[in-house]
Formats: sequence, structure tokens, C-alpha cells
Amino acid sequence: MNTKEPRITLVGAGPGDPELITLKGLKALQSADVVLYDALVGEAMLDHVPAAAVKIYVGKRSGEHAYAQETINRLMVDYAVNYGHVVRLKGGDPFVFGRGYEELEFAAAHHIPATVVPGISSSIAVAGIQQIPVTHRGMSESFWVVTGTTTSGQVSADIYDAARSNATVVVLMGLKKLQEITNIFAAAGRADLPAAIIQDGSTPAERMVSGTVRNIAETAAREQIKAPSVLIFGEVVSLHPSFRSLQVLHAGVTEK
Repeated sequence: MNTKEPRITLVGAGPGDPELITLKGLKALQSADVVLYDALVGEAMLDHVPAAAVKIYVGKRSGEHAYAQETINRLMVDYAVNYGHVVRLKGGDPFVFGRGYEELEFAAAHHIPATVVPGISSSIAVAGIQQIPVTHRGMSESFWVVTGTTTSGQVSADIYDAARSNATVVVLMGLKKLQEITNIFAAAGRADLPAAIIQDGSTPAERMVSGTVRNIAETAAREQIKAPSVLIFGEVVSLHPSFRSLQVLHAGVTEK
């Protein structure tokens, strides 16, 4: 019979690199009795979990749903009651398209104390690792973080507003809707806006392509860019060396 007090910790694992978890998140893992972990969590992260702890993969990716959210909620509470400390380990930050608040609400409804350990969100970190700032003096005063696909399977209506702004626009979970998203930007008169796509950001498998709204979908298809990927639209992309190289190359072609 479990004699430990049930409790839940929602931990953001960061964008993929296992070294990018916070110290507080690491300590939570080291004290876990059960870990429920997502698809975007690096397996190396589990090396910090006690050997006797129960480790359960509950990943959800496009086209692959190991568990429905309602089932994950129930598992989280049941394991807390029967084992003690449950760490819900989520990619990025629990509250950035991570459904973390739904899990908090479910825990509270069952009188299980829960705490949150924020994580480094891929919406900022993946661009930063590539030395693309989401804000830059004189170039971008703000940034949007938008989901590419809503629960209904449609492109988010917020992208239409974002495309008309001067802000940097970061789109998560948007690769399958890339052509539709670039069409929205082009219709807003932004066909020449710099754009980049970063696949598997912060991991050894990281890949990046850059260009403009006009050609980024074609480039991504040619380079066989896959999910998970972060899409970045904005003048700040022009600061990346690969973009400057492309501009020189295109200028040379034009001159000929």
C-alpha cells in the first residue's frame, strides 16, 4: 500500500536538448515515483529518473495518439494516488500549446496538489539557437506565437492577423499547413518576407532552411523537412548567415 502523499509536478522539458531542462525540473525528475512523458521529450532525460520509478510514454503527435488527453489526466491522478509523486514531463513549456492547465484543473478536481516547473519554449529557443532573435532593435518590436493547426484541423485564424503585423511570427505545429500559411502571408502583401523552418531544433538532428514567403514551401519540400519543425516569419530571419548567402546567390543569378 502506498504511504506517500500523492502529488503531481508538471515539468517543461525544453525544446529537445536534454541539457536544456531547468535545474528545478531535473530535481523533480530525481524525486519521481512515476513519469508520464511526451513524444518530444528526449529519451536521455529519463536517465535522471530513479531506476525504480515507473516510466510511461503518453506521446501525442500528428497522426499518432498513444493516449487521449482524458486518459492521460486519469493516469496522472491514479498513479499519484497509488504511487506518490507523479512527474508529467512535457516538451517545451507546459503552458505553450501543452494543455498543461487542463491537467492542473483535473488534478485540482481530484484534490491532488500540483505544481508547475516552467520549461524553455521551442517558440523562442529554437530560433535563438540558430542566432535568429525574435525581437531586434529597429527590426522587430514584438513576436507572435501561433499554432499552425487548431483542434478542428484548420489553420488558426490568428495567422491572418499576424501576417498583417510587423511582428516576428513563430508558428508551431504548422508544417503540414505550410503552403496555406504562406498563401495567407502572400495575400497580405508579404511574399518577400524572410522565412525559416527549423526541424528538430536543439538536437543533433537539427536542420534549417531559409528563404522568403514566396519560396519557403518549395524549399522545405525539396529538402524534405519533416516535423517537428518551427516556422519563423519576419525580418529577423534576414540576420541569419544562410539568408544573406541566399540573397547574394540570387543577386548573382539576376545579374547574369
